[in-house]
Amino acid sequence: MRTIIRNATIVNEGRSFVGSVVIEDEMIQSVLTTDDSTQTYENEIDATGLYLFPGVIDDHVHFREPGLTHKADIASESRTAAAGGVTSFMDMPNTVPQTVTLEDLNHKFNIALNKSRVNYSFFFGATNDNTELLQQLDPHRTPGVKVFMGSSTGNMLVDDESALYKLFSSSPLLIMAHCEDTSIIEQNIKLFRKKYKGQNDFPVRYHYRIRSVEACYQSSSLAVQLAQTTGARLHIAHVSSEKELSLLENKPLEEKKITAEAVIAHLMFTSEDYDRLGTKIKCNPSVKTPEDRAALRQALTNGLIDVVATDHAPHLAEEKVGGALKAASGMPMIQFSLISMLEMVDEGVMPIERVPQLMSHNPATLFHIDRRGFIRPGYYADLVLVQPNDPWEVISGRYFTKCGWTPMDERTFNWRVRRTIVNGTTAYCDGIVVDGIRGKELYFNP
Repeated sequence: MRTIIRNATIVNEGRSFVGSVVIEDEMIQSVLTTDDSTQTYENEIDATGLYLFPGVIDDHVHFREPGLTHKADIASESRTAAAGGVTSFMDMPNTVPQTVTLEDLNHKFNIALNKSRVNYSFFFGATNDNTELLQQLDPHRTPGVKVFMGSSTGNMLVDDESALYKLFSSSPLLIMAHCEDTSIIEQNIKLFRKKYKGQNDFPVRYHYRIRSVEACYQSSSLAVQLAQTTGARLHIAHVSSEKELSLLENKPLEEKKITAEAVIAHLMFTSEDYDRLGTKIKCNPSVKTPEDRAALRQALTNGLIDVVATDHAPHLAEEKVGGALKAASGMPMIQFSLISMLEMVDEGVMPIERVPQLMSHNPATLFHIDRRGFIRPGYYADLVLVQPNDPWEVISGRYFTKCGWTPMDERTFNWRVRRTIVNGTTAYCDGIVVDGIRGKELYFNP
C-alpha cells in the first residue's frame, strides 16, 4: 500500500522544512519538498500544521516482563510507547528471572514477537560469573550488555574487580553501565540513621543526599577508567550530575568509544520537586539539584550527552509508599518523553532539530540499528506526527501504562502526539492505540 503524509514540517538530520513523505508498505519511498499531484495513493494523511519526526528510539526501558507483570508488561508498555511517539525500545535485564542466560534472553524475544506494538530488543545482563556467555551473544540481535556497577539488583551487582575487568576486556558488545557506588550509599545511610536515631526510613527529600553525586561520580569514574584501559565501548546510563559530565568528551559521536545517556526524569525534575511530588519522582540514580539539571540540559547541546531515553520503570502506587529507603525507585515516563523534550525546546533549552538527533538519530548510530532512526528513502517508516500549541492536561484515562499513575499527572503540555507510525502502519492515532499492530525485532549492524 502506498501512503503519503502531506505538508508536514519535517524535522530530520539538522533541518526543518515543509514537505511530504511517501511510504510504500513498510518503507519510506521518498521525501518530497514539492507536492506531486500526478501520483495516486491508497492512503493520504494531511499533516498541515503538524511536525513530523522520525520515531523515537528509547534505549533504556523496564517493561517488567517476565515475572513482574503485576506492574507492567510488554503489551501494556509498548502501547504506552506508541502513544508517546516511541517506535522502538531496548529493554533492561532485571526481570524475573533476570536475563542472564541465553535461554532467558530468547524467551523475552519470543514474548515480544507476540505482544509488542512497537519494535524491540533486549539487553543481556552481566553478573560476576557469566562472562563466558558474552561471546555466544548474537551481535545482530542484542544491543549490548547491561552491568550494574555498585547498585545492587539481585545477582546482577557486579562488584568483583576481576569480574569487572574481565567483562570490560572481553565483551564483544557495547557495555551499558548503571553507575552508583554501593559503599558510598551505605555510608550515607549510616550517617542518616545516626542523625535519625536508628530509624529505618527517611523523608524522600533526602534521597539525593543518600544516592549522592559522589556515589555516581566514583562509579562512573571507575567505568571510564576500565573502558580506557581495555578499549571497551562504554555507554553510561542516566548521567544525573554536573560532576559526571567532566568525565565525558565533546566530539562527534562516530569518534567516541565512551558515550552517555540522560533520561527525562533528570531533565524535568530536581531535588526541589520532592516536597511537591514525593516518591513519585524517586528513582535511581536520584533526581538531583537544580544546578545539576541545568548542567544536564546544557549538555544536550554541547555534545557531552549523546542520547536521551526514559529509564521507564513502572511500579504500582502502593509500591511507591515510604521514603528515601522503602519506596520503590522508578517512574513511568515513556508516553511523555518526546513532548517533554519539545517543552524544553519551547523553554529555549535546545533547537527543535536537536530533539530527533538525541532521541532517534544518535541511538540508531550508536547501536548501529539497521535502517531506522532517520527519515530517509529506503528506511523503515517509523514516524511520529506531533501538534504544537495544543494544550492538554495529563489526567487518568489519558495515559496507558499498566501501573496506573505517572509523575506527570495534572501537568499541562502544549505539544500532543497525534499519530505514531510503526513500519508503515498507524499504531496510534488521536488517543487510540490500534489493536493488532506488532513491531519487529531490531537488527544491528555492528
